[in-house]
Amino acid sequence: MRSFFKSFFAALLALFVFSLLSVFIVIGLIAGASSSEKPSIGAKGVLLLDLTKTYKEQSIENPFAMLTNSEETEMPSLYDVIRLIHHAKNDTAIKGIYIQCSNNPNGYAASEELRKAVVDFKQSKKFVVAYAETITQKGYYIGSAADKVYCHPQGGLEWSGFSSNMLYLKGLLDKLEIKPQIFYAGKFKSATEPLRETQMTEANRLQTSVWLGDLYNRFLYDVASSRNLDTAVIRQLAVNGSIQTAKDALNNHLVDGLKYDDELKSELLHRLVKEENTSINFVDLNEYVKAADFKQDGDERIAVVYASGDIVSGKGDNESVGSDAFRTVLRQIRLDKDIKAVVFRVNSPGGSSLASDVIWREISLLRKVKPVVVSMGDVAASGGYYISCNADSVFADANTITGSIGVFSIVPNFQTFFKNKLGITFDAVKTAPYADLGNTSRALTEPEKRFMQNGVDTVYYTFKSRVAEGRKKDIVYIDSIAQGRVWTGSRAISVGLVDRIGTMQEAINCAVGMAKLKSYRIKEFPQKKNIFEQLLANYKKSVKVNLIKEEIGDKDYQLLQQVKSVKNMIGEPQSRLPFMMGLK
Repeated sequence: MRSFFKSFFAALLALFVFSLLSVFIVIGLIAGASSSEKPSIGAKGVLLLDLTKTYKEQSIENPFAMLTNSEETEMPSLYDVIRLIHHAKNDTAIKGIYIQCSNNPNGYAASEELRKAVVDFKQSKKFVVAYAETITQKGYYIGSAADKVYCHPQGGLEWSGFSSNMLYLKGLLDKLEIKPQIFYAGKFKSATEPLRETQMTEANRLQTSVWLGDLYNRFLYDVASSRNLDTAVIRQLAVNGSIQTAKDALNNHLVDGLKYDDELKSELLHRLVKEENTSINFVDLNEYVKAADFKQDGDERIAVVYASGDIVSGKGDNESVGSDAFRTVLRQIRLDKDIKAVVFRVNSPGGSSLASDVIWREISLLRKVKPVVVSMGDVAASGGYYISCNADSVFADANTITGSIGVFSIVPNFQTFFKNKLGITFDAVKTAPYADLGNTSRALTEPEKRFMQNGVDTVYYTFKSRVAEGRKKDIVYIDSIAQGRVWTGSRAISVGLVDRIGTMQEAINCAVGMAKLKSYRIKEFPQKKNIFEQLLANYKKSVKVNLIKEEIGDKDYQLLQQVKSVKNMIGEPQSRLPFMMGLK
């Protein structure tokens, strides 16, 4: 008994000490997070633009990053990064920008806005230098705006053109004897192709060729403009496979020199007028965001609402657009008399048609009492366009993927799979013929198929009606540009889906002008959770994601997310982009 109490009190003491330490850690985190003291960035700073990081629509704060070994530390948002670059243009402590351009996971529209910010920064006559051992095409898209672009002598530059790849599952489903039972409206609506085809349909090949060509033409034009090269010449370099080594990139004037890291640092020291072997004051964006006064601080308020991720019914989460949550947020903004205008930043491939209509309704009500301007990010397509179409004005980047006005629904039939592969059969008792409509353990009857197709057609007609009303177009015309077809932002203007090509800042300027404000400050929605909610949510997410990735790897984790996406599509009409479209 004595040994029992000895062990018990030892364990109790250990628990008390651990709890006490945890309290101190949390207090420390809160104190660090709430500290108002601005850090000093020092003199002769070089702003570090690391393109290997993903700059999301809203800033990421992960207090448990160090404890969980997560890559998602505190990160400024895309809009914050762009504002920081604009601020650095007139900041005497910043002497130039160093772009790390080995890779770039950011989308093409986000890259377009970052590139424009770098080009604007160059008007200050401060230097911009880009470097990587091996430079990817998307990294080069931004890096090519620099005064000088360098790569490692044994590295190189990717220069192969663009490609779009889709994974097709029909052959696998056939072998497993799973019948997807698909219903769709719109001949270009390719989201279900991977389940019903083994290769691209001609309609999808046509639309993909057009939007992919638009992205590539913009890429070539911007690179040629910055490098003083001919677009036709650099296009031919990819056609001929001419860029295979770093020396090839140098000989064809795509880079300005081949340098080792120490040689690159020596050049930066020379530009900073500092002696060799002294340290360079690299200013990380994570630190600069704390030190710089870059945010507007006017008298009036405008709301910036970020709709980022799949559109789903219910509350959603940090990586989705939940209809319940956004209905509440938009209603709150509508009733807040201190908010004079709204910018709705949409970066979504779509999702639930019903959830999209819930949000559309709130935007319609909001627009009646204050100006609403949409700013499209990388993707504002299908359901993402549904929630955008009724704004007073719609802005997109040239590289935005939008449109895809179409609807589909999936009800898989697992009956033969369960019976022939697993030996499982099902039976049921019903009080009406259609009581189990949507049951995945049997095939749909012909009347049920008609019900499903009629439902999809009805939602599609409603979708087109919403667009026709918002864009002030005839529904017959909207049908001609709908059919699930994907458009780039630059082409969406010509067909009337978008009003202007412009950055998020330009959309904000438009909203400010419509509200006739002399000065303004921004209030962001959805509002961030308090420190305790962040600690709990981020800890759970980090642990779960890291454990899964550790077991199955990054590529299989992405495939798992795609399978999860398919599961969420079952039984409910969907307005979304192809879920397995890969762009390289």
